[in-house]
Amino acid sequence: MPEIHEVRLPDDVRLHVEVSGPADAEVTAVLLHGWTLDGRAWHRQLAALRERFGDAVRVVTYDARGHGRSSCMALPTATLAQLGDDLAAVLDAVAGSGPVVLVGHSMGGMTIMEYAHRHPAHFADRTAGLVFVSTTAEGHTHTVYGLSPRIARLIRLAETTGAGVLARCGAWRPPRPLLRALQPSIRWMLFGDRCDPTDIRLVTSAVARATLRSIGGFRASIGTQHRLATLARLAHLPAAALVGDRDRLTPPPCAESIAAALPATELTVCPGAGHMLMMERPDEVSGAVTGVLRQVLDRPVPARTARAARPVDAARPVGAE
Repeated sequence: MPEIHEVRLPDDVRLHVEVSGPADAEVTAVLLHGWTLDGRAWHRQLAALRERFGDAVRVVTYDARGHGRSSCMALPTATLAQLGDDLAAVLDAVAGSGPVVLVGHSMGGMTIMEYAHRHPAHFADRTAGLVFVSTTAEGHTHTVYGLSPRIARLIRLAETTGAGVLARCGAWRPPRPLLRALQPSIRWMLFGDRCDPTDIRLVTSAVARATLRSIGGFRASIGTQHRLATLARLAHLPAAALVGDRDRLTPPPCAESIAAALPATELTVCPGAGHMLMMERPDEVSGAVTGVLRQVLDRPVPARTARAARPVDAARPVGAE
């Protein structure tokens, strides 16, 4: 069973963090979920990594601010820039002393890019590998929802307007009966040809835990972020990028531009899959993460100053005195 931690950030937001594996593991993998989801989205990858690596790899998942079991935040901090800062704080608090492989789905991948952009020295000191799952470095440039550009523009206008309304609703959460009624729309937007009903229920449960402020507030920076230049400076790192060819939110051109910025990236396009690749194609995603971890584990690690986790008041196990 994972250890449950709470990381308190400088603005008093508290993040729900789950950690498996020893602090002195050879490598730490940090898995970052997408917009309106939570750390449970990675449950199949968590099981696969534990089975394949045991105590050689420490695995960290956490719920982003305003999502899942983490606390809500002030509206001005509902930005990718803030999420990049939060990731730096989580690494300091729970990632241990070894190198880190960062794995990001959708908004989680954009969070990694923002962390690299805002904290280049910290990123360079910690990060040894990258995996990008159904994400983009170009905002909504390629997002047309699988529809004609004209209809996509109308949907984006409605979505942006609605996001502004939701962002002002604070810590309220979506009513579960409404989300159950919207499950066919969720299934169409997020999944491809095949979908396990348990995955729809998990996604619906996650959205029900996200605050309306986070559902609406993050939309603006997600749509406008552009970090291809940042990625181009990371070309020395082992990396992988995966996308489904039925992804309506971050279609294949998003992953292709990431791979072009990182020429050594292993690009995988999954036929018939949508946006939720860790659920739809768990073996492919786990395999990509495993491949990057093995590259990091197999290469010589230069001598480095031992780095301990932060004191217990910054990352304390839930229930600790």
